[in-house]
Amino acid sequence: MEIRGAVTLPARREDIELRTADGLTLVGELALPESGRISATLVTLHPLPTAGGFMDSHILRKAAARLPALADLAVLRFNTRGTSSPRGTSEGAFDGGEAERWDVAAAMDFVRERGLPRPWIVGWSFGTELALKYAAEHDVEGIILLSPPLHRATPAEVAAWAEDPRPVIVLVPEFDDYLRPEEARERFAVIPDATVIGVDGAKHLWVGETYTRVVLTEIVAAVNPDALPLPVEWHGSLAATQ
Repeated sequence: MEIRGAVTLPARREDIELRTADGLTLVGELALPESGRISATLVTLHPLPTAGGFMDSHILRKAAARLPALADLAVLRFNTRGTSSPRGTSEGAFDGGEAERWDVAAAMDFVRERGLPRPWIVGWSFGTELALKYAAEHDVEGIILLSPPLHRATPAEVAAWAEDPRPVIVLVPEFDDYLRPEEARERFAVIPDATVIGVDGAKHLWVGETYTRVVLTEIVAAVNPDALPLPVEWHGSLAATQ
């Protein structure tokens, strides 16, 4: 069977709750490889909830549906404060990226408590702002930014990563609504070792299987390159479709 769309590959999936330092409960899901070791952990931060972003935004949902089986990755998804999805609604209210600092911290606390190895933060759109602002406070191996708008992360917060040895990998659609590859290279030039990857033909929401595969491949190239190339067909049993 071709791996595309809503195909969900086998994994151990668990509904979880995160508890923030300011007393909120956030809902989420942890997907683990069905058997064998975990090569790395993806802590995912979703797009802007006031524009429809949530833990099931399609790239993050497909990462959780495919990468535990294809690349031995653990994938943690959750709704930031005030965000709803079929999994449920996280307590609290959207705070424009400020109090969400504690949401990121709660996710990283969970990773540490569970002993999940080699955590990377993967942010998409609004999630990239949270990654740039707060990931450096935590024990992560690096950050991967999908479609960064650079609206909320200040120039100083971006530049602070120049002093951090951990990788900053930036995927920028050719036809992004907010930040396109040429400007992205200029804005991220303050981080000498940042990797900025322009993706021809793509748009901010990475719609289409072609772009889903590009994004998932670049994520795996960063965190577990031994798993490449990612298969495009699956010959085993399937999990229930999400």
